[in-house]
Amino acid sequence: MDYKKSKAPVTTITKNVDLLDRETNNIYQTVMIVAKRANQISVELKQELNRKLEEFAYYTDNLEEVFENREQIEISKFYERLPKPTLIALQEFMDNEIYYRLAEPEPEKEV
Repeated sequence: MDYKKSKAPVTTITKNVDLLDRETNNIYQTVMIVAKRANQISVELKQELNRKLEEFAYYTDNLEEVFENREQIEISKFYERLPKPTLIALQEFMDNEIYYRLAEPEPEKEV
């Protein structure tokens, strides 16, 4: 998914809890679904950023040249301005774009 075109807000906004738990009927399950998706998004964004910054990696540079690389600074600033993974995941959940399965409870064993 292209997170750069996400409709997620850049800053945190207040959400109605009744709307969040409408699909799962349990706010804690909703939080776990969004948290797991946010972790996935975070890993994907970090890998993408590392791939782009790796182009600028020179292992023989001195410290002054590293701090003056404008392209690298612009790429980093672009990723800093993106919505946070939690906000992207929450927007995906609100738009019903997340597929999830809830584990079935194990039947109780008779003793």
